Amino acid sequence: MPTFPLYQREIPVSRLVLGCMGLGGGFNKNPITAEHRRQAHEVIETARSIGINMFDHADIYGMGKAEQVFGEVLKERKDLREQIFIQSKCGIRFADDSGAPSRYDFSEAHIIHSVEGILRRLQVDSIDFLLLHRPDPLMDPEEVARAIEKLKTSGKVKYFGVSNMSAGQIRLLQAYSPEPLLVNQLEMSLVKIGWLETGVHVNQEAARDDVFPEGTLEYCRLENIQLQAWSPLAQGLLTGRDVTKQSESIRTLASLVHQMASQRNTTPEAIVLSWLMTHPAGIQPVIGTINPARIRACGEATHLTLTREEWYTLYIASRGRALP
Repeated sequence: MPTFPLYQREIPVSRLVLGCMGLGGGFNKNPITAEHRRQAHEVIETARSIGINMFDHADIYGMGKAEQVFGEVLKERKDLREQIFIQSKCGIRFADDSGAPSRYDFSEAHIIHSVEGILRRLQVDSIDFLLLHRPDPLMDPEEVARAIEKLKTSGKVKYFGVSNMSAGQIRLLQAYSPEPLLVNQLEMSLVKIGWLETGVHVNQEAARDDVFPEGTLEYCRLENIQLQAWSPLAQGLLTGRDVTKQSESIRTLASLVHQMASQRNTTPEAIVLSWLMTHPAGIQPVIGTINPARIRACGEATHLTLTREEWYTLYIASRGRALP
């Protein structure tokens, strides 16, 4: 796809990314088991079988265990590291025994310390992408720039980006760092449509209710920043989860997705992901499932492009009301 930003930068990542938050046994301090290792091998192999070569982590996933079990797979599969792109995120800190609250931390010391931990758990010398996880209100862009420079020159991180940031926040960071920010990972799905509504509601009364930062989508497109969608499947709401207790609009939308999947002889996952990927911004979905069958079902999205009419049919159903 010509508009896929990372392709334009000659970085040959896959159109889908596998999110690894579910690896390692969840958010607890229980030890990694043989079953967790077996599962990690199976998940990675399934993802590779449908062409996925990019894997998304964060230092907090599974309280570090997601990266740890992934690192154990890399240790056993010596050839794998050179075949894939590894992305991780930092900046979120949990409350701890010292009495410190949950907080965000983009200090130079914490960013560098986080990357050291990421590399240690993954058992690698470098990662391909580092994203700043959530905006830190106390962010000093000069301090962030120093951390980026040190990580780049030391060879520990190849590319940089952000997550959950507005155009203004990215511009502020970019003004102080010569290293380009290549990625912005945002929650975008057929259920979470604020990124579209902000543009559609220009000069409309409904704009008062928009919370998605205006101009972010357009800024990322202008600056060739890769938009990645986290939770693109909306936790399975439209692809197989029980929706009997959900709102009428969700039930209607889920029914429409399944109907369209049947008509196109594909999977509901492919319909939902293709809806994102059909958008000309070249959105890259980060699928969070670790169910092999669902991973394979997602893979069909790479062979599907919705028509304009199909795309709008789904969009309007998600809105639950006609276009203005």
